[in-house]
Amino acid sequence: MTTRRPTPRPQDPDVMARRLLRASAAPAPRDAIDWDTPVPDDVWFCRPERLSLFGTPLWEEMDQKQRIELSRHEMASFMSAGIWTELCLIQLLAKYMASSRNFSDSRSHYALTEVADETRHCVMFGRAIRAMGCDTYSPSPTVQRLFAVASTLYSELSIFALALVIEEVNDRLQREIVQDERVQPLVREVCRLHVTEEARHVSFARTELLDTAARTSRPRLLLQRELTAVSAFVALAQRIHPDVYSAAGLDPVRARREARGNPHYRRTLRWSGERLISFLTQAGMIGPWQRHWWRRAGLLP
Repeated sequence: MTTRRPTPRPQDPDVMARRLLRASAAPAPRDAIDWDTPVPDDVWFCRPERLSLFGTPLWEEMDQKQRIELSRHEMASFMSAGIWTELCLIQLLAKYMASSRNFSDSRSHYALTEVADETRHCVMFGRAIRAMGCDTYSPSPTVQRLFAVASTLYSELSIFALALVIEEVNDRLQREIVQDERVQPLVREVCRLHVTEEARHVSFARTELLDTAARTSRPRLLLQRELTAVSAFVALAQRIHPDVYSAAGLDPVRARREARGNPHYRRTLRWSGERLISFLTQAGMIGPWQRHWWRRAGLLP
């Protein structure tokens, strides 16, 4: 007999927002990174075990220099996707604010605080990409147009669900990077600063999502579930741009094929989304009809 997991107990959104505002009151560490320190070419830019080609036949043929170069471009792609998705999140939070019932309450104030945080994160990621000697990997015009259309359909429910998609998957990967001394000090420091503030964003999004879900009708919930699942699939697909393989000097056709079929990388994706999937399922945001989208995103087996 299957035991249904209980829905997480919602916290008072106003209490949570006031607590997060107090935690955000300290000045942001804008100057914590020394951007002028040279970035060595023989140090990993992310954990090798989390690279898309790790463990594949192509990986075994690559020398150490090629593997590190791949890590440089995958990290640049990861940060580029971070910039784009956080810019999308800023737009969604602005939509949430525009429909706010009270611009003077703590929840509105924390949403604005998060917009400021995300703006600084975009600048930080952009400077890191430049310091690594890479160009920005932008999503295709088709993907950008899809977001423009879909964003008109998002409600508070999908806005905060997608905030968790953007933040929680990346957060788990970055926390691991912070602890790995094999990785470039610059990258580790960027990740450390990012996860510090993202932890507050996750708490805010979880609280707001649970509060909104409790007031959402079933037909509207079903629509927002589906919209969230499709949007999550599109957003998470941007993490590794197809051009990273040619930029790293690899055969892009073979590299993409082996990456797609790499069981080790699929396990990495599922690991990165474990907490997210568990929470969204318990919160009623993933039903049986949406599981194929989450599977295609790599977060479900």
